[in-house]
Amino acid sequence: MYQLEKVTRVFDQRFSLMVDSLRVNKGDRLVLVGPSGSGKSTLLRLLNFLEPPTHGSITFEGVSYSREKMPPLEVTRRITTVFQSPLLLGMSVLENVCWGLKLRKIADPEEKSIAALALVGMASFAKKNVRSLSGGEAQRVALARAIVLSTDVLLLDEPTANLDPYNVSLIESIVKKLNEEKGTTILMVTHNVFQAHRLGTHAALILDGRIVEHGSVEKFFTKPEDTRTSAFTRGEMVY
Repeated sequence: MYQLEKVTRVFDQRFSLMVDSLRVNKGDRLVLVGPSGSGKSTLLRLLNFLEPPTHGSITFEGVSYSREKMPPLEVTRRITTVFQSPLLLGMSVLENVCWGLKLRKIADPEEKSIAALALVGMASFAKKNVRSLSGGEAQRVALARAIVLSTDVLLLDEPTANLDPYNVSLIESIVKKLNEEKGTTILMVTHNVFQAHRLGTHAALILDGRIVEHGSVEKFFTKPEDTRTSAFTRGEMVY
């Protein structure tokens, strides 16, 4: 699905992210772990082509893109992101979920949106204004808005941060279901190593803007090659 080679992203003349090489296969659930400010969210923005790399290329399904050549709309619409803080429009829950479908001129947007809301347990909230929602409810609406688009790639940036155990469990089960039943490729940022172990098929540790280790979840947690990975998975403070 993705291949990154010699990719860097520079802010204010300093490196925010340097990826020598990263491969993500179709159908992977890749969890990205590491301390705050290490570059995880920057990597997600690059993978969604929300901003270009400063140097290097990002190959998406065999086609390379770079600062000089960013992908067309039909490619970027195959990828969607759920951010840590839900970016909902000031309208009803149903209108929020319908929004992307209507932009794409997809038939039966309300029917599809109700089905997506039902999947996240929010169908009864369809007519409510998003301003009345709790944090967990708003996050589920944001997830429904992404799910309804049926994209090939779903990028999740701390989607369960500050949520109660019920909402965490629900969102995790939805993410697994999307991956296992629809083959959606998932890349997820999390600070929770237990969540990474539960959800991922693969894991990567990012420190100081560099990928320290990347591999299967089993190997990452039981036989890591880097001592910093071993320390991080034990819950030690690694910076």
